[in-house]
Amino acid sequence: MLIAMHTRTAVLLGATGLVGGFCFEELKRSSAYNKITVITRRPLNLAPHPAVIEKIQPDLSQLSPVDFQGADDVFCALGTTIKQAGSQAAFRAVDYELPMIAAGAAKSAGAEQFMLVSSVGADAKSGNFYLRTKGELERDLAGVGLQAVHAFRPGLLLGTRNEFRTGEAIAQKLAPVLNVLFIGRLRQYRSIPAETVGRAMVGAAFQQQAGTHIYTYDEIGSLACAMNISQ
Repeated sequence: MLIAMHTRTAVLLGATGLVGGFCFEELKRSSAYNKITVITRRPLNLAPHPAVIEKIQPDLSQLSPVDFQGADDVFCALGTTIKQAGSQAAFRAVDYELPMIAAGAAKSAGAEQFMLVSSVGADAKSGNFYLRTKGELERDLAGVGLQAVHAFRPGLLLGTRNEFRTGEAIAQKLAPVLNVLFIGRLRQYRSIPAETVGRAMVGAAFQQQAGTHIYTYDEIGSLACAMNISQ
């Protein structure tokens, strides 16, 4: 089933993150969105843009349908690490609970599509806490009742973050060599530019496909490529 693709309204969560920042830039470039609401905990001092509205919500756990009023597509790039969060419970609050709250509020407000940054290897039955949390989120988002849920499962994200992560910085240097080794079924574990993922999120919204969709390395690249061709 196709979703009607009139001029649309987007809501973005996680605009300050690596993927979220690129998703925001792609949304601004698109003529398909006449309104882009960025929900953020604190003012971002965004450059003026005719389609962009900044909405301050200090406590994202208090998101409600009012925050998503009029939204068609929701782009969720919220995420942290267990080290940054300080505990598994704090990590789950950001990476599972907040997206679920957002999706429920968005559905109540009439939103149609929910685009999510997940992780390669996400599996609700995984023995790894991180991957299990991501998998449970994907599973439970599918039950919220939105017309479409698009989950992106990138491997190591390439790009410059606001905060420095030692292990990630080392892995990024090794990425070109490691990617060559990941072939066949292992291709999904290849590192990928965060810009590609951000562009693919908008590309998925353009597909207008109802249902639940999972994208790994090759599918993410194809969606981003299609966006490049269409612009």
